[in-house]
Amino acid sequence: MKQSQWRFLSRIMPGGLLAVLLICLLTACSRQDGSHSESAVVLEPAAGLPPAASTAPASTAPAVNTNPDSIAVLVNQQTGLPEGYKPDDLVYPEVRFLFTEKIEKRMLRKEAASALEKLFAGAEEDGIMLAGVSAYRSEITQTSLFNYYVQKDGEEKAKTYSAVPGHSEHQSGLAIDVSDSAGTCAAEACFGGTEEAEWLAEHSQEYGFIIRYPEGKEDITGIKYEPWHIRYVGVEMAEEITERGITLEEYYAAVPVSK
Repeated sequence: MKQSQWRFLSRIMPGGLLAVLLICLLTACSRQDGSHSESAVVLEPAAGLPPAASTAPASTAPAVNTNPDSIAVLVNQQTGLPEGYKPDDLVYPEVRFLFTEKIEKRMLRKEAASALEKLFAGAEEDGIMLAGVSAYRSEITQTSLFNYYVQKDGEEKAKTYSAVPGHSEHQSGLAIDVSDSAGTCAAEACFGGTEEAEWLAEHSQEYGFIIRYPEGKEDITGIKYEPWHIRYVGVEMAEEITERGITLEEYYAAVPVSK
């Protein structure tokens, strides 16, 4: 502002109003001169770079589920069930078994049993006749079975195909061993490669089951390949695990059993 203009304004404006005008003029000049101020900075993304949101770190794996009543519970050689645990919703699924007696190994938790009935029906529609071999197993039964295997093959080898008591998926009421309707190769290595095994590997997830001990993952699950052992985890989780080609341990980013 020129000196003559300032003198003119000082004659026609009250002192207080003139002071306000002066402050406003000084502030405006300051903003013009400080073009580098924060309010003037506008950052544009570099060409070819993805939006900022896409560069955020991937979501972490869910926390390991140790709730024995959850269908998503992790049960393995490291993570066990409460002592003497027994599900309170065990039922007898209406499916074919290799035996007719209504004994404990014919039982599953209610939700898993219902899903198994749909799985068997779906298999039959495709011309695959399945049969149950062994489902729920109490801790007492698992103890007797494991001790037998230890006497037969030694503890180290027994642990590669049988769970330590209190650490068996069968005790959770969410797992079952299956075979063909004749029981050929029931719970034996020769079941792998059969039509029944291939159907299970391709379709189990559609009904909420996974092949719990897949081939090539022994160092992670701690158990040898068992194409006959399916585990209920719910459809959404089963489809994700199957699609990603991982195990339940990998889903939870749990420490490999063998380490």
